[in-house]
Amino acid sequence: MASEKILNQKKEEVSKLAEKFKDAKLVLLTDYRGINVGDVTSLRSDLRNTKAEYKVIKNNITKRALAECKIEGLDDQLEGPTAVIMSTEDYLEPLKIIYKFSKDNEYYKIKGGVVEGKVMTAQELITLAKLPSKETLLSMLAGALLGNISKFAVALDQVRVQKESAEA
Repeated sequence: MASEKILNQKKEEVSKLAEKFKDAKLVLLTDYRGINVGDVTSLRSDLRNTKAEYKVIKNNITKRALAECKIEGLDDQLEGPTAVIMSTEDYLEPLKIIYKFSKDNEYYKIKGGVVEGKVMTAQELITLAKLPSKETLLSMLAGALLGNISKFAVALDQVRVQKESAEA
């Protein structure tokens, strides 16, 4: 049986991880088999740029931390080697980075995760990752609104021209 000191260390580790999960907008579970150290280093660097962190944590510790946060439905994904990606800032950019990485590395797989407190399957996360960024969506909206305003301005100008020609 494990010593009391080791059990207390594990309890502390679970508590710290649970606190991170509570604050996180994204908790992503991935299977990291088949990737080399250089790829992981590059991936961690890309994730750090989005203020996300990449950690390999024992599945049992992760399960207990999720349970402490009352997050259910991810136990099946915590089989085999699992890397945990967490972000407290934004969920979309780190998710896009992981999705792109998984497309480039056939063995690297998204298992599932939590986005802003909602448990999501791998397929739901992939669908979310394929969406355009917030900035792109806002610029598309602005373009659509600007196009309609321009058409409205042209229509008003045509009304003005017709009234002036009718008065003349």
